[in-house]
Formats: sequence, structure tokens, C-alpha cells
Amino acid sequence: MKGMQDSEGMLRGPLFGGLRRVPKDDWIVIGWVMAAKVLLLIFGAKSFQIIQDKPLPGGHGWLEIWNRWDSPHYLRLAQVGYDTSNVWKAWFYPLFPWTVRFVARLGTGDYLVAAFIVSGVALFAAALVLRRLVQLDFPLEVAQRTVVFFLIFPTAYFLHIGYTESLFLALTLSSIFAARCERWWLAGSLGALAWMARANGFVLLPTLAVEAALQYGSNKRWQWQWLWIAVIPAGFGVYLLLNFHVTGDPFAFLHMRQDVTSNSFAWPWVGMREAIGDLHRHPNQAEMVGVQELFFVALGFVCMVESWFKLRPTYAMWITGSWILLNCVKFIQSQPRYDLTLFPIFILFALLAANRFWNFVLTMWSLLFLGLFASLFVRGWWSF
Repeated sequence: MKGMQDSEGMLRGPLFGGLRRVPKDDWIVIGWVMAAKVLLLIFGAKSFQIIQDKPLPGGHGWLEIWNRWDSPHYLRLAQVGYDTSNVWKAWFYPLFPWTVRFVARLGTGDYLVAAFIVSGVALFAAALVLRRLVQLDFPLEVAQRTVVFFLIFPTAYFLHIGYTESLFLALTLSSIFAARCERWWLAGSLGALAWMARANGFVLLPTLAVEAALQYGSNKRWQWQWLWIAVIPAGFGVYLLLNFHVTGDPFAFLHMRQDVTSNSFAWPWVGMREAIGDLHRHPNQAEMVGVQELFFVALGFVCMVESWFKLRPTYAMWITGSWILLNCVKFIQSQPRYDLTLFPIFILFALLAANRFWNFVLTMWSLLFLGLFASLFVRGWWSF
């Protein structure tokens, strides 16, 4: 009952009703997020200067070293929008660049700073909601450990920079949390926004359907509010309209995926077979596109299976649907980053970490590989 009362306060409190009274447990989470952000930015700057033997780039170089790979594309979309001169960029979902544009125009017009602001604010929201969501089913200690493992996951640097992960997770976790609290209008609306941010927002459809089924099973009463789940595809509808506006074909993203990444849908073992073949490349490539991709695929799979035994079926449905969607591809790419969105992983880590030995092992593994991957990323090397 305490957890449910806490959740009701959340919907009226800091994230959904304005900052009036922030509980002590939330301030702890806020402090962790701030500390992780500051330490990561300092680490990135020091790592770049030591390993590259170069000073930071001019201007706000401590941010520019994180502007790699997909991030410049999102910033370009925020600056100039979607146009027919670069039709393949319609492949990118629009909510993040649109939000960055909005923030940039409110402030100084610096789109890189705006991207960090959007990701930063979203990360605070995601961490706060994650703590409260887990505390509906588990003690406070488990909820807090869940947030810690979330913040130190080996690819957690993507939560702080110009990528979609933090915004998508903030919306997804808030949608599920609202459903748990039976605020279905909010769950459906946030779910639609999540699908405007990333493709696996689609998985919220079966996830919230499972939650509705669980609520029906507990009281045997139909609630018309569950129909708000049908609002979620509206986010995908915006994406289809965007593709149609830019290319004249609402399903152009299917062709772009093949053209831009040479990737396409396939059975999961097809991509795994390709990753196994990558083990014969040069050591760097064998490790990054072979060993690490396979390891994080396996990690997601093990946690997916385990979630059906130890977690609420709603969360098991989320990780199962997401894992299948992300791994049914011709070749596996960026799975360590995608695992960030499989939030039940962090709950399972927190449960396992009740044992002090496993707490040490999981913490050391997370921090060591977070440092390694972040160091590679700020240098411009491929790091998912």
C-alpha cells in the first residue's frame, strides 16, 4: 500500500504536477544523476586529452567530443528540419530533434547545448520514475540499486548526450508507471510520444495490454479507460506522415533501413551468425562488433527469460517484445546501447546484488566497461 500511495503522490507531484514537495528519496536520485553527469563529462575530457594527446576542441569542447555518430544527424534535423535534399534522414524518428529545436529556440540557439539539456532533463525524469516504478513491487533498497545500475551501465553515457535514449526511456517508463497507477489517458498519451521517439515504442502496445489484463484479473471489472492504449499508434502515424511528406511514401523508412545500414528484418539467429563471423576480424573489430554485441544479446536474452519468473508480467512483456524487435535483423548492431532501453535488466541486477559478492561483480563490470566504452566514444571510435 505504501508503494501505491507513493505512486499516487508522484502523479500529483514533481514530475506530473510541478515541484511542490520532493521526497528525500527523490533528492538522492537527483544527486546520483547529477554526480554521474559531472563525473562522466570530466572523465570524457580527461580521457580525450590523455589518450589523444590533444587539447579539447575550441568552444565548448567538453560537449563537442560527445557529438559523434548519430548525434550530428539529430542536430542537423533540429536545425534545418526534414527536407527532400536529405530524404534518408526521414528514417530518424522526429521527437528528439523537434524537442532540441524547441529548447534551442527558447535559449541561445546553441543546438548542441540544447541536445544536452533535453537528454539531461529526460534522464532526471527517467531515473525518478524508475525508482518509483520499482518501489511499487520491491523495497526501497532494491529500487535504489536499480537506479544505480541504470546509471552505471556500460553504455550509460548515451543517456547524457545527443541521443534519444534518455527521452525515450523517460516517456516509456512514465507511460508504464501511469498505467500501473490507472491513469490510462496519460499512459496512452506518453506512449504515443514514445513511439514518436523510437521504433520500439511499438512494444508499449502489448506491454500496456498485459498491464490492463493484470488489472482486470485482480478486480474482474472492465474499464473503458483501457481504450487509451489505442492512442499509442498515433505517434507512429506522425512518423508515417513525416515519411510521406519528405519522400511521398509513408513506408519509405523500410527501404531507407536497407539502403542506409544494409540491414533488414531476419530471424534472430541470422544476425547472431553474422556476429560470430565477426570474431575472425582484427582484434578491435572482433571485440566490438563480435564479442560485445553477442554478449549484450545474450545478456538481454537471459534477463528476458528470467523476467517471466521474477518480475511483473508487464515488464517481462516489455523486455521480450523489445528484445525480439531489436534482434530480428540481418546483422546485429548497437545492441549494448539498445540494452539500455530494456529496463528490467536493472531490476534483475538489483535483485541479484542483494548478495554482496554479485553486487561487487556487477558494479565492477559496469564501471570498468563504462570507462572503456566512453573513452573510445569521445575519441570518435565506434562504441555502439
